[in-house]
Amino acid sequence: MSRARVARRIAAGAAYGGGSIGLIGVAAVGILLAEAQLAKRTVGTGTAPLPPAVDGLYGRNFGTEDPLRLALLGDSTAAGQGVRRAGQTPGALLASGLAAVAERPVVLKNVALSGARSDDLERQVSLLLAQPLGPPDVCVIMIGANDVTHRMPATESVRLLAAAVRRLRTAGAEVVVGTCPDLGTIEPVYQPLRWLARRASRQLAAAQTIVVVEQGGRTVSLGDLLGPEFAANPREMFGVDLFHPSAEGYATAAMAVLPTLCAALGVWPEPDRLEPGRREDILPVAKAAAEAAKQAGTEVTGARAPWALLKHRRRRRLTEAAEAEGAAPGGVEEPGQEPLPQDSPRT
Repeated sequence: MSRARVARRIAAGAAYGGGSIGLIGVAAVGILLAEAQLAKRTVGTGTAPLPPAVDGLYGRNFGTEDPLRLALLGDSTAAGQGVRRAGQTPGALLASGLAAVAERPVVLKNVALSGARSDDLERQVSLLLAQPLGPPDVCVIMIGANDVTHRMPATESVRLLAAAVRRLRTAGAEVVVGTCPDLGTIEPVYQPLRWLARRASRQLAAAQTIVVVEQGGRTVSLGDLLGPEFAANPREMFGVDLFHPSAEGYATAAMAVLPTLCAALGVWPEPDRLEPGRREDILPVAKAAAEAAKQAGTEVTGARAPWALLKHRRRRRLTEAAEAEGAAPGGVEEPGQEPLPQDSPRT
């Protein structure tokens, strides 16, 4: 069965309350359990630093009046677990990058929780919507890896994600979802578990794309976080626990999400029109989701139903947000003046 059909079945199951869709047969269970135990002995042996505090005002060189409000939701990837400096986290990189592109200050609120699965999104959304300033202008959600590792039924996972996106969109926020990363890139995971982890991750990512687009959001496929350099250089791209990304890994992920984040607010300099030379197209949403799951960094956004726009936006290289010598109110460190993102050689 094609990935597009499986993703559509998962999304339909989420919409109509269907059960989970099995990805493996009973005969493989013994092998997988043995592989999983071996992986557990290796992954996570190092101690990943707790996520640093990142909430605060970014882009102060653009003033402090009328800031854009950005929120991050999701799991440890969104929280930035594995790095020690606030400026190395996805939240700080995205906030400083958005401020540079929009030429406006950005207030960041990060409610992501390490270890979270999609069933924690309801709590995170409620926390955001209870803020006295009202809903954010744009939200970035990174979720899915823990759903796969804890064997949450895919239909339940995407149902919960769809509900979170729907609540945020109803409140007036734009939503960008970084879909489930490819767990097959984790170095200590061996075959056949590596193949099954990749398959489950990509099927979930495709199903996430379908339900997010149907709720009016946009997705960016995180895939192997992001690009062939991650698989080619796992020692550089993963952190000390061999599971969470390193600073370079987070920068690569943020670099892929930033164009879509800016486009959602209408501040990205590139138009939304198709560029066929960049393998962009308008496809049925399930097929667009399957294509995006195969190529990391691909954006999917809704066109006229049931079609979706498949984009490969040019990325901008992000530099670590420079931290100020002092601290913001509440003890939260804030970046200083961030440079404009530089053009990346990637296309």
